[in-house]
Amino acid sequence: MNPKADFYFEKDKAWSKETEKLRKIILDCGLTEEVKWGCPCYQYEGTNIVLIHTFKEYCAVLFFKGALLNDPEGILIQQTENVQAQRQIRYTNIKEVKERILKSYVYEAIEVEKAGLKVQLKKTKEYPVPEEFQAQLNKKPALKKAFEALTPGRQRGYLLYFSQAKQAKTREARIEKYVPQILAGKGLED
Repeated sequence: MNPKADFYFEKDKAWSKETEKLRKIILDCGLTEEVKWGCPCYQYEGTNIVLIHTFKEYCAVLFFKGALLNDPEGILIQQTENVQAQRQIRYTNIKEVKERILKSYVYEAIEVEKAGLKVQLKKTKEYPVPEEFQAQLNKKPALKKAFEALTPGRQRGYLLYFSQAKQAKTREARIEKYVPQILAGKGLED
């Protein structure tokens, strides 16, 4: 156990029993406990394998390469349609935390890492560019250059956010709002 992670298990009283049990099971699989993104993260030889995190309605174990795991129990959940690699196992009470089942998934995730398997991620160019944004890119070469200079993840973030709006007016408003941020080389959440 990493004392730096203790705060996480003490702060969330709603899920303390569940997260403590998850922690014990995962550590029993031989992983190293670190803190990443404010959550307990478990690594194999320095590579992230799983993360424990809590939400209002549930707590979960997130598998970084969950898309590559077999799911004989049918319990892996893709958080949203845009999540490519990660999968969660969600728990709403301590009785749902089955040590044998969780360990089998963790051990498989370790084997996936040992084998060097990679999730084939969709390329940024495969994401549709909303026509309103494309029009702005065509009109403003500086905007196009700044957008292309962003990391692929930041580009995808903008494309997904702009595309989610159902109405053209909303897409245009979102684009207008974030043009200065793109020009500053920042992502949606920066």
